[in-house]
Amino acid sequence: MAGLVPFNKRRSDILSTDFDDFTNMLDDFFAEGWPFRRSLAADTFKIDVQDNKTDYLIEAELPGTQKKDINISLNDGRLNISVNKNETVEESDKNYIHRERRYSSMSRSILLADADGAGIKAKLDNGMLSVTVPKKFKADHSVVIDIE
Repeated sequence: MAGLVPFNKRRSDILSTDFDDFTNMLDDFFAEGWPFRRSLAADTFKIDVQDNKTDYLIEAELPGTQKKDINISLNDGRLNISVNKNETVEESDKNYIHRERRYSSMSRSILLADADGAGIKAKLDNGMLSVTVPKKFKADHSVVIDIE
């Protein structure tokens, strides 16, 4: 419910009243980044999937992520990329009265029906994860049928 955007009654009617302006102001206040508003774009990482003739190339934007925080798996043709980040700093010599930590977990899943599990390569370079997934070779078993 926190992601719902209220209907904005902003119109260009000639018969506008001051109450309409007040309602529009309230709509704008609650629509513009209300503290608990979340979006899918902010909660996950962006990916691009290219379908080449012999393989798939998946590129994921993961700025500030280290290799140890990334898990990649292929199960029944579904490639899963997940990131688990735990940002804590242990300092025992300070006298804190308030301290914050951050833990985030994100996951994306892509169906690659003809993916071959052997030969998958992944590389992380400057926050860009590139995964190359080879395709299974499928022989053409089609049969041409003559019409009498």
